[in-house]
Amino acid sequence: MNNSMDRSMIHAEEEESINLKEILNKLVDKWPWFLISVFICLLIAFLYSKFTPPTYQINAKILVNDDEKGGGLGGKTSGLMDLGGLLGAKNSVDNEAEILKTRYLMEQVVRQMQLNIVYSSKSGLVRRELYSPPFKLNVVKGVDTILATSFDIRRTAGNKLQVKTNSFEKVVQWGEPFSVNGVGTIQIDKGQIEPLDEKEYFVFVSSIDSRVASLMQQLSVTVTNKQVSIIDLGLSYPLQDKGEDILGALIHKYTSANLGDKNAIADSTYKFIKERLNVIASELGDVEDKVESFKQRNRLADMSEQGKLLVKNTGEYTSELAKAETQVKILTEIESYLKDTNGTKRVFPSSMIPGDLVFSNLLGQYNSLLMERERQLLSVTEESPFVQSIDKQILGLRKDILSNIETSKNSYIAMRDKFKSQLQAAENEVSGVPQIEKNYLKLARNQQIKQELYIFLMQKAEETAISKTSNISVAKIIDPPKAQVIPISPKKNVIYLAGLFAGLIFPLILIFGQELISTSIKTKEEITKHTRVPVIGEISHNGSSDNLIVANQGRSAISEQFRALRTNLSFYLKTEEEKVILLTSSMSGEGKSFTAINLGNILALAGKKVLLMELDLRKPGLSAKLNVNNGVGFSNFTIDPDITIQHIVKPLTINKNMFIISSGPLPPNPAETLLSERTPVLIEELKKQFDYIIMDAPPVGIITDAQLLSNYADVTLYLVRQKVTQKAQLSIVEELYTSAKMKNIGIVVNDIISKDYGYGYGYGNYGESAEKSIWQKLKIKR
Repeated sequence: MNNSMDRSMIHAEEEESINLKEILNKLVDKWPWFLISVFICLLIAFLYSKFTPPTYQINAKILVNDDEKGGGLGGKTSGLMDLGGLLGAKNSVDNEAEILKTRYLMEQVVRQMQLNIVYSSKSGLVRRELYSPPFKLNVVKGVDTILATSFDIRRTAGNKLQVKTNSFEKVVQWGEPFSVNGVGTIQIDKGQIEPLDEKEYFVFVSSIDSRVASLMQQLSVTVTNKQVSIIDLGLSYPLQDKGEDILGALIHKYTSANLGDKNAIADSTYKFIKERLNVIASELGDVEDKVESFKQRNRLADMSEQGKLLVKNTGEYTSELAKAETQVKILTEIESYLKDTNGTKRVFPSSMIPGDLVFSNLLGQYNSLLMERERQLLSVTEESPFVQSIDKQILGLRKDILSNIETSKNSYIAMRDKFKSQLQAAENEVSGVPQIEKNYLKLARNQQIKQELYIFLMQKAEETAISKTSNISVAKIIDPPKAQVIPISPKKNVIYLAGLFAGLIFPLILIFGQELISTSIKTKEEITKHTRVPVIGEISHNGSSDNLIVANQGRSAISEQFRALRTNLSFYLKTEEEKVILLTSSMSGEGKSFTAINLGNILALAGKKVLLMELDLRKPGLSAKLNVNNGVGFSNFTIDPDITIQHIVKPLTINKNMFIISSGPLPPNPAETLLSERTPVLIEELKKQFDYIIMDAPPVGIITDAQLLSNYADVTLYLVRQKVTQKAQLSIVEELYTSAKMKNIGIVVNDIISKDYGYGYGYGNYGESAEKSIWQKLKIKR
């Protein structure tokens, strides 16, 4: 059992090595394909690398004041900067990186630099973008959605301009407005650098949105090191100077927007304080007038000893009461500010609230969302899902802030009530104070509360003004935009390597693609894979129209192959009684008549008496190839008893030992003609007269005539023609072999092109040179 397994493994290894050898032979045989493909692909790679505009990488670094990491631009902030969250939310390098990626910033840069208008001119065979063109195209009034349009502009006689597009052509003056469909009203102005020459210039105008999308794909924003708060910015662009300016403008827009956000909070706070100061100043003036009027009316010049004692005992409570009352009023005003339905999208005056950490974070998030909403509304509408999502977050934060304010307000109200009760108790302890003085002290206490609130607001106003002047951007440029000297694309080494790889891959795809889609027989391995019937003969391609190869070219390779077939037949026809050879195939056109003629000739050259029988009664062709009269033949013999063998057997001029029985007139019923009772008598008589009888039968894959004749045959030769016989048709010969419907069946492969079949025979005319020219080696034979 182990020996059997070993033999199976050895056989499998042999099959694998044979398959690898077959693949290698196919590839080596097609080496001109690889040579031509590699040459073409490398040429394409060369042209691509030569004519593709180079793209440069522009890099910059900015340092972000990241509160979470403790780093930043100025270390710890001063006391004036810590005014209850005046600067809004804390900074994060990751958040700032995401802001730099927003479309809003890039859109501002595109609008400012008019990047949706790209100028170029021809440099050799390719166009190159220009940063400083000799003229400027201005879109005076664009359509809602600008269609991508390419303008061809050149100077004409009279210092005019010829403007062309795909659907527009016009000669215009400098600065003359004209309309173009899909773009709008435009005009062309003279440049400030150099005059316009007579070269051809090109201007590509696209929409802002499409240009922004294009530049966003070329922009990269990364935080490479999570331990530091540095953001790396990169932009790939064909022009180094323009790319540096674009990236610089993006950074400038980012820092300006960040500083603007901070100033917006400070401005909102300052405006709120000024409004309240006007109100409190008016109220304070009214109270002071009442105090002065009360003193004059009651001629109150000095306080009694009891009154002074009361002021002394209640002074601390009065001060604390004033502070608590101030906070209650401020919180009440802030609460009204938030509940105002007409100003629900206003930035919150954050410095007015005591420095509670949770409250400060809520305010920072609230103000950040409000400013982000304003930025988004520059490019989208309020119906945008993103804006609606921000509105939901703002609504939730407002509820949280109001809840926090209400809690703080209730706390200060309780504190105020506590100080009031303590003040009342202190007043009761001091007796004998005149009622006039008590009333005066109440007015004075109210004046002190108003004055405390006024001073508080004045202090916050000054702090806000000072903090605004101290505002700096969250980021600082530490490495300004700078373009690399070496372009990042096209990378010639990579392109050439890809060209070489493609040049090797394409022939492989073609070769094995042909194998996958091919349905006809090309190699001997394909025959042995589909059937167990042995191959006993292989005949090369006949390049001439001569069917008598053995007779006329006896020293040719094909003649030698027929001699080999004659030798192989000797192993099938072992006795003198076995002499009938039947030729059939899957379909017509596979070379049965050609094989019959030359096989008979090669047998006759050995001194054997050979008879060819044309038994394809439906489509005879053997007699025509041999120029034999087909007036009387096999069909006549089967239906006319007066016709004898001598009447139908005809000698052939190509060899004295060769004879033929033609098919005769085509019968209406070929199969029944072959089943005639005279057919076996004829065959038996012919076997006595001839050494070999070769029957040229119809294709067995189409009709059953060949199977009717197989009863008389001692060996059956099944013709397979390279590139004609289908792989599926080999199932016919396999079925005939397994069912034993035809005995001693063997395959003869015809019309072999050596390089496709997998080997060469090495035969040729003895005078023929074995050397081939380079052109002959490169020439692909059919």
